[in-house]
Amino acid sequence: MNNINESPRVVDVNGLSKVYGSGAIAFEALKKVDFYADAGEFVMISGPSGSGKTTLLSILGCVLRPTAGRVVIFGHDVSTTRENELPSLRLSLIGFVFQGFNLIASLSASENIALVLRLRGWEPKQAQSEAVKLLAEVGIGEKADSLPRDLSGGQRQRVAIARALAGHPPLLLADEPTANLDGQTGLQVTELLKDLAAIHGSTVVVVTHDPRIHNLADRIVQLEDGQIRKESL
Repeated sequence: MNNINESPRVVDVNGLSKVYGSGAIAFEALKKVDFYADAGEFVMISGPSGSGKTTLLSILGCVLRPTAGRVVIFGHDVSTTRENELPSLRLSLIGFVFQGFNLIASLSASENIALVLRLRGWEPKQAQSEAVKLLAEVGIGEKADSLPRDLSGGQRQRVAIARALAGHPPLLLADEPTANLDGQTGLQVTELLKDLAAIHGSTVVVVTHDPRIHNLADRIVQLEDGQIRKESL
């Protein structure tokens, strides 16, 4: 395996295809896609609903398997990695920010973050202390003991960003992080994600169809009908 610091290329995808179903009902969600992300980049994948954005992100996150093509993340060819090895790769390399926040309702803000750290091998007290620090970083340190139901949408997404950063994974993947937020709040949390990722040294890939946040990207990849149509800086 390559060391993750040997190359600036964090993600390298070649000829990626994904087909759902078979025979007459087969649907090709991705069609020979080539994609990359370099170390420290803040890349946005944009496009209309059904363009294949979330499918691509799910494959980068080692959640879905490609039908064809090669997916290399920090030197690991995850397209050929055995299924039982993928969870440990996800834990060590990738942090996720979800459209629907995906916070555990019965856990406080800090406990939601500490849980990820525990899964990454942290001791309970260290995990809780780090969780509180991360909440302070995202500007809601006073909400450490609050349950998700007592937080606004913007605050929940800030918890989700803190959770994604927990343990300093080198790659962050965000799926429509502004979808459940108003325009101003969506812009604020995206700026926060970009700033904190830079501080923590993470590369970020964001799937979005929200043009209001496009100006924050280092590079925008336009996906349509399962194919990359355009890239812009």
